[in-house]
Amino acid sequence: MGIKFIKISVVYFVIGVVLGYYMSVAHAYNLTGVHVHINLLGWTSMTLAGILYTLFPKTESSILGKIHFWLHNIGLPLMMIGLFFMLQGNSSLHFFIPIGATAVLLGVIFFAINILTNVKKEDVLTLKTN
Repeated sequence: MGIKFIKISVVYFVIGVVLGYYMSVAHAYNLTGVHVHINLLGWTSMTLAGILYTLFPKTESSILGKIHFWLHNIGLPLMMIGLFFMLQGNSSLHFFIPIGATAVLLGVIFFAINILTNVKKEDVLTLKTN
């Protein structure tokens, strides 16, 4: 799960940077909320989760990690699509925002439970140096 989180986080990073570039060129700063959420919940949070899952193998093998991955990666795009359209003045997809936000919240709760129950000092992955 750790590697999957890290790889998908890079996709969110690219999307966030492309959106930031578009915002700068088009002066579309009304999209700041989408830009920030993609970078924070997509790039940053998923990278950190991926690192933690990799360092602590019990968290990576737990079903909680898989649930976290799918809830986060279904919820975040839904929430961002709804927010994007709402900030553009089109509220037809605004219902995606609470659905996506709820999925992300639940995913983060599963992540927290996973970390709190499965991270132990003696279980940390030790890196081999040559």
